[in-house]
Amino acid sequence: MANPPTPTQARETLRRVGWLILIWACSVAGLGVVALGMRLLMSWAGMTR
Repeated sequence: MANPPTPTQARETLRRVGWLILIWACSVAGLGVVALGMRLLMSWAGMTR
């Protein structure tokens, strides 16, 4: 049976998960900004419904 993680290992794991969530959130936000920009350009070009 494996030993339980030490407090240092647990902290390191939480830090890595935090970075993963931060990078994911920034990529989703960046994709949203790009999509909004494309939508604005398309509406200015007359491509509306």
